[in-house]
Amino acid sequence: MKLYLKYISIHLRCAMQYKASFFLTLIGQVLTSFTAFLSMYYLFERFSSIEGFTFSQVLLCFAVILLSFSLSECFARGFDLFPNMIGNGEFDRILIRPKNEIFQILASKMEFTRLGRVIQAICIFCYAIPHSEVIWTFDKILTLIFMIIGGFLVFSGIFILYAVLCFFTLEGLEFMNILTNGAMEYGKYPFSIYGKQILKFLTYIVPLALVQYYPFLYLIGHSQNHFYIFLPLIASLFLIPCFLLWKFGVKHYQSTGS
Repeated sequence: MKLYLKYISIHLRCAMQYKASFFLTLIGQVLTSFTAFLSMYYLFERFSSIEGFTFSQVLLCFAVILLSFSLSECFARGFDLFPNMIGNGEFDRILIRPKNEIFQILASKMEFTRLGRVIQAICIFCYAIPHSEVIWTFDKILTLIFMIIGGFLVFSGIFILYAVLCFFTLEGLEFMNILTNGAMEYGKYPFSIYGKQILKFLTYIVPLALVQYYPFLYLIGHSQNHFYIFLPLIASLFLIPCFLLWKFGVKHYQSTGS
């Protein structure tokens, strides 16, 4: 952990070497996600609710997904850039170093400009929490914390899967954006509005619904099932198959010769 914090310090100092660029990019990230917020706002100006969910309630979904994805993109960015590591031979150097390769990839790139989205997610929380009509008891607060942590881990697992595919092909990986940037976009709303088949896929295959939809139902009082509190922790087990596939990919990795 001490070494990882040292890497964070290094990346942060590097980013601050170009302060104007850093803060302009930070503002750009805020504006990008702010347009998504505006689209939701104008939609609810026209329709008072969507499938019984109010604007303030839906904002909780949006803030959870936005915060989880932004934290994952900030600290697991190395896996998103993994094709470059393979292409330029950097991964070969990683393998001969004594530290675990996953740790080295995580520490290789941290995108602190994504903190702009984190700030916006916190601002949305500040509005949605008092206006959502949720009675914030200890179990509800715990549920919200689990949702954010679980979302961060699931998105990080998706980034690992993206990196695993790079062991076998460097082309045609754009479809993974459906589960990363795409998930952040359609995660603005409860997943149930997209139909039963999508909800099943996001429950049993890529468990994003376990960190967004089901705990959200418990938060707003649409379900009294206390088991929903712990579903984000169960979703975190998604990292296990991701890790096993990663080890499989590393085992079958062939050097580029760069």
